[in-house]
Amino acid sequence: MALDELKSAIPDYAKDLKLNLGSVIGNSDLPQQQLWGTVLSCAIATRSPIVLRELEPVAKANLSPEAYTAAKAAAAIMAMNNVYYRTRHLLSDPEYGNLRAGLRMNVIGNPGVEKVDFELWSLAVSAINGCGLCLDSHEQVLRKAGVSRETIQEAFKIAAVLQAAGATLDAEQVLADNA
Repeated sequence: MALDELKSAIPDYAKDLKLNLGSVIGNSDLPQQQLWGTVLSCAIATRSPIVLRELEPVAKANLSPEAYTAAKAAAAIMAMNNVYYRTRHLLSDPEYGNLRAGLRMNVIGNPGVEKVDFELWSLAVSAINGCGLCLDSHEQVLRKAGVSRETIQEAFKIAAVLQAAGATLDAEQVLADNA
């Protein structure tokens, strides 16, 4: 299906999503590795089989094997971290913040690609998973590395649009199956 086919699968009532898919992916100013790593990690994070099935082959074709693996690793590690840190943040007992996490997160220190790219992908996945603590942490690392707010915004725009596309297409699939 790829991007054009994915856009054509979006129903008319969600025309804005169709247009946004074209702009956030098709007209992105992000370098190819940052763009397609963000797309892949977010496609995984949406948990939408349709979005992942259609965008993964394009991402794989546009990423080095190392970047492809790192983007998947960003989705995997943030799936864990976003639950852990979001929960720690939401609990009213601040003492949980003083406890050692005790969870392995080695890939964050050695992702196999430029640290900035991995941080950008981690931020985008954190946007989908709704972890404010992780969003703040990754945004601060990116800003300290000289990444512009516009670049960071591009990543979370991709996250927002892919999440919405996945929710819409998956709902349409269920509705069609129930018809």
